[in-house]
Amino acid sequence: MSLIGALGAAQAYRDAARAALTARLEQCSIDEEQRAAHGFAWVATSVAALEAMAGWLESNGGGSMLDQQIAALAFAETLGQLTGGLPMGQNEFFRAADLGLGDAAAALAAAAAPMLNAGYAATRAAIAQALAAGQVPSESFHDSELDTIRDQYRRFTDAEIIPFAHGWHLANQLIPDATVAAMADLGTFGACIPEEFGGLGLNKLVMCLVTEELSRGWIGAGSLGTRSEIAGELIVLGGTADQKAQWLPRIASGEVLPTAVFTEPDVGSDLGSLQTRARCGEDGRWQIDGAKTWITHASRSDLMTMLVRTLPDAKGYAGLSMLLVPKPRGSEADLFPAAGMSGSEIEVLGYRGMREYALQFDAMIAPADALLGGEEGQGFKQLMRTFEGARIQTAARAVGVAKRALELGLSYAVSRKQFGKAILHFPRVADKIAMSAADMVMARELTYAAARAKDSGKRCDIEAGMAKLLAARTAWSNADAALQIHGGNGYALEYEISRVLCDARILNIFEGAAEIQAQVIAKGLAGGRN
Repeated sequence: MSLIGALGAAQAYRDAARAALTARLEQCSIDEEQRAAHGFAWVATSVAALEAMAGWLESNGGGSMLDQQIAALAFAETLGQLTGGLPMGQNEFFRAADLGLGDAAAALAAAAAPMLNAGYAATRAAIAQALAAGQVPSESFHDSELDTIRDQYRRFTDAEIIPFAHGWHLANQLIPDATVAAMADLGTFGACIPEEFGGLGLNKLVMCLVTEELSRGWIGAGSLGTRSEIAGELIVLGGTADQKAQWLPRIASGEVLPTAVFTEPDVGSDLGSLQTRARCGEDGRWQIDGAKTWITHASRSDLMTMLVRTLPDAKGYAGLSMLLVPKPRGSEADLFPAAGMSGSEIEVLGYRGMREYALQFDAMIAPADALLGGEEGQGFKQLMRTFEGARIQTAARAVGVAKRALELGLSYAVSRKQFGKAILHFPRVADKIAMSAADMVMARELTYAAARAKDSGKRCDIEAGMAKLLAARTAWSNADAALQIHGGNGYALEYEISRVLCDARILNIFEGAAEIQAQVIAKGLAGGRN
């Protein structure tokens, strides 16, 4: 059976799943049918990943032998999951029966029988051996500018991030100022900011490849630009002319490091319940009172993009506004020197380099021109416009982490010898390497597809959610597999894979948890979008 034929059969199964879910939602709410709805989201995401894989092969003229082997393995495994059980989490599997899809699953299994019944032991071994020999899956964009940018960031990561990242992690150090400056010199913080405001004016696909390469070195490095990306997009799309002129050039140059201040102690995904207040005084300035938590890079940052309630009588999202609140940089001696602002560090397993903080605001004053766009009640809408880009960028971070896990697992499997040979030659080790490569390519290509959709100007919250959903799972499964290959050594702090595993775990949580992504995908597709 050809891959195109298999893809068509998978698409038919997805369409049957959507019809079944739509029928159920005519009788009850999506929350009542959450398992079925989220299962459908995973089905749709899996099929979208196969579509991206098919597009990857086509763009590379059918691909190399390694490409073809990876695609065959990815298709066979995904079809097997669609028909037999699709993992939504470590102990949650979507089965066809959850949506009454027994007949549709049987039809898919019958159509894909030649692929499902084939043996892939030789394929997995061949992939592992090819990777060990230095071959890599095709990754060229067939665009000299894009390939040059990737090569530039890859060299930088290999030289300036990878040799030092694990030491920074173990010491819980901030990313050094010199490294931040070097990243700024490369244009990292202004990649998508328009040229008229000092940025590079590039697209989201460039943002993805930059983020992926930096995150391959350390998720902290790849994530440092996320706050600049969010702040930049907020101001580009919603700021006044004066706000754009004041902030965008300084963000693009790295002079100003922003931080996103949204989450509260009792409010995570339910942003409509935010309680932090900002009141406009007689002098036009804003007085801020309340608490925020899980604020990344809060001390060393210069600008807070802060979601607050300015219209207390308006319910839910309608009362929220976005403020651009400048602050002095903190130091080790004085984390938060701004009057009316205090905080404490939240110690975390991974995702270090910027540090996490719980913040308190007690009559902190923000300038009169802090209100984004000069209009109250628009904060949630303004933030929503950044969700697509932020989730695509997070997917790219996950791809970088997944790739580094693969590199570490492969390197150890080649160098570690047991029973007289490298452990790569044992099938269970080779299988982990091969499947990690297939999963990484699927996640990467789905992420690129989401970035291209964003760059086309279309609404792409579904594509962004799919990319983040799959890539986050891939980062975790690749890191877990690589640590298993390391055996007991992987559990030792001195080995880099111990850090990568901790870093990978956060990707399923922040920028919208996996369950939120599945909800977005299911609601959108069941409602007829995309």
